[in-house]
Amino acid sequence: SALYFPAILRYGLNHSHSFSGSPTAMSIDKLFPALLECFGIILCGYVAGRANIITSTQAKGLGNFVSKFALPALLFKNMVLLDFGNVVWSFLWSILIAKVSVFIIVCVLTLVVAGPESRFSKAGLYSIFATQSNDFALGYPIVEALYKNTYPEYLQYIYLVAPVSLMILNPIGFAFCEIQKWRNSQDQQHNKLRIVGVVILQVLKNPIVFMVVVGLVSHFLLGHKIPVVMQEFVDGLANSFGGAALFYLGLSMVGQLRKFTKSTVVALILLITAKLLVMPLICRDMVELLDSNSSSPQNHTSLSNYAFLYGVFPTAPSVAIYASQYNMELEVITSGMVISTFLSAPIMYVSAWLLTIPWMDPKPLVTALQNVSFNISIVSLVALVWTIAVMLLSKKFKRLPHMFAMNLFLAQFLVCIGMILWNFIVKQDNFIGQVLTFTLLYGSLYSTYVWTGVLHVHSFRCQPTCVTSICECDVTFGGTALPWAGVPCVHGVCVCVCVCVCVCVSVRQALPVTGVSTVCVSLPGECTAPCESPHCLLVQEEERLQQAADRQVARHTLLCLLLTVSLLANLSSCLWWLFNRDPGSLYLELQFFCAIANYGQGFISFGIFGLDKHLIIIPFKKRLASLWQGRERVEEPQAALPEEIRLTCTQFIRYHKDQCVQDIVQKRRCGERTVVGTFLGSELVEWLLRAGVARDRGEGLLYGTQLEQGGVLQHVAREVGFQDDSLHYRFTEGGSCHRSRVRVRVYSFSELGHARSDVMNSCFFLLLVAFSLSIHD
Repeated sequence: SALYFPAILRYGLNHSHSFSGSPTAMSIDKLFPALLECFGIILCGYVAGRANIITSTQAKGLGNFVSKFALPALLFKNMVLLDFGNVVWSFLWSILIAKVSVFIIVCVLTLVVAGPESRFSKAGLYSIFATQSNDFALGYPIVEALYKNTYPEYLQYIYLVAPVSLMILNPIGFAFCEIQKWRNSQDQQHNKLRIVGVVILQVLKNPIVFMVVVGLVSHFLLGHKIPVVMQEFVDGLANSFGGAALFYLGLSMVGQLRKFTKSTVVALILLITAKLLVMPLICRDMVELLDSNSSSPQNHTSLSNYAFLYGVFPTAPSVAIYASQYNMELEVITSGMVISTFLSAPIMYVSAWLLTIPWMDPKPLVTALQNVSFNISIVSLVALVWTIAVMLLSKKFKRLPHMFAMNLFLAQFLVCIGMILWNFIVKQDNFIGQVLTFTLLYGSLYSTYVWTGVLHVHSFRCQPTCVTSICECDVTFGGTALPWAGVPCVHGVCVCVCVCVCVCVSVRQALPVTGVSTVCVSLPGECTAPCESPHCLLVQEEERLQQAADRQVARHTLLCLLLTVSLLANLSSCLWWLFNRDPGSLYLELQFFCAIANYGQGFISFGIFGLDKHLIIIPFKKRLASLWQGRERVEEPQAALPEEIRLTCTQFIRYHKDQCVQDIVQKRRCGERTVVGTFLGSELVEWLLRAGVARDRGEGLLYGTQLEQGGVLQHVAREVGFQDDSLHYRFTEGGSCHRSRVRVRVYSFSELGHARSDVMNSCFFLLLVAFSLSIHD
């Protein structure tokens, strides 16, 4: 914050007169509860999907309800009640021009850069991604919290702006996708008229577009009022949209980051930058140009700020649905939707908070920047302690690339320590202490920049000499507090390294992945007993695969992506200050964003590496399941398994087991002179999907778990339950229906409740019979 004081002082001297006494236009007090409500419901949906409480097939039903019933009813209601008298049409034209501009920029750049095999599909879907915002589920609650008490008419702009994408821009993107589909098909006899017809039909079939048109027509026919007979019905559907849409958004995020690959890095950086940075800036600039003479200065400022906030709204989940319908660019669209959603929250909060400041006195701004940096450093320090502890306990820091990530975490840790110390040292008259603390703070901060470049280079599997030279640069930069003029050089070099590596990674073709060896080995013995873990070759192979998976290349790539965005922000801040005499109001927001990005790196590290699957997630899920179900262990014959599990095992053994054994079971060596017929858990799930037994991988996992609980299959070493992973399992001689051995039985509260209700029903029936006999006597 000490380095940023000259720029803030310059801005305060230039603009303090223009903001004095201006009233605030937003209610910032309600913004944080609104963000907590929205992202809390999103998190609940994500947990429900991640824990397989709601499968992806079941989530589709909720998505259909939200998109085909709740949202159309909400649009119809608001279109009928719309008050066109309070609409500032210049604002709508500004948003329209901004969206069209971003759409054209993204489309043209994609057509120029992308390869011919997927040029048109990328141009169409990327342009839709950059322009279609999550206006209703996430945008409306935030606008309501900010402007309901000051400018309530701003709420209706959401319903007027949304059709711009749905009815004008999206059809153009669909046309590009249809062109790509036509080029990839074997039959290329379709003419242009058919493509236009398909696009128009797809737009008209959209219930959202249809209800917008119906609502506008009803607005004039019904006199701005919904009939009493329909009002309760429409309100019931419309009011169900908010929570259901946010919950479905969380469900739709489950498993999307698994599709994130190194080849999508450059596209994600450009798309997220276009959506969260370029779009809000163009929206604000268009309002500044077109609305300069049509409203009062106060309303003009409020509208421009509102346009900026609207541009920050993340991408709507319906874009991922479009990508899945065309089966094109799923990796980029789905990963970008998740990342943009969570990046938009801090940007919206900081933007709204800064826009409510009615004055620009530099001293309070420096104090606020110092306090924000200090508070974030404390919380980030706790997150980094947890993350470093996980890395040490899991012993991943001994392997690459976790070794470089560990150095990055340590540098981030020192940044937080330096910021906390600086908060106290700066208030004291201790020059030597200030110099030492300043050196620690900015030396470690520059180290985080350089270690980001090291991770990028390692992701490209560069030669060790290159990595060594970069580490030497890190020592040189990290031990010295560079002057202000050298800061852009450090940022620029690191950004160039990251961007160059990203381009190389995107161009480089992915190497084919070798799977598990499935060669049949003819050995004299057949293994029937459970394998002993230290000597079982299959268990050793699982451990090797687990170590290979623990490289977590996708997670490291995501970490580099997010930190590269932070580097770009810091570079923009330095250049902005050096080359602009009057930085402008957005420069202040950029300063706060840089402070959050620099001292809050621990949040990113914790979110990506702090929740280790085998050390944290799986033990936590087992403990939570035992507490939730309240199970009691009792000894009981195997025949008393739950009816659902018995039926599943019986059905599989009778109708599917023979074919499944023939398709996926293969002989694999498990000892020096023994073999065993095994299959992978992921292979069984895929077979269940092909056979139509399960509709998605979630249901396949549940089905396999029931087979394991019923004794139909087991792990080769009986160490773990059934998992949709590269773990070896084998079928037993018979299921639970064919054995009478004693086994630990588990009863849940729900089963005990059913048993108790059956006893009560029987007692009630006996009392009824006795009463009837007494009357008869």
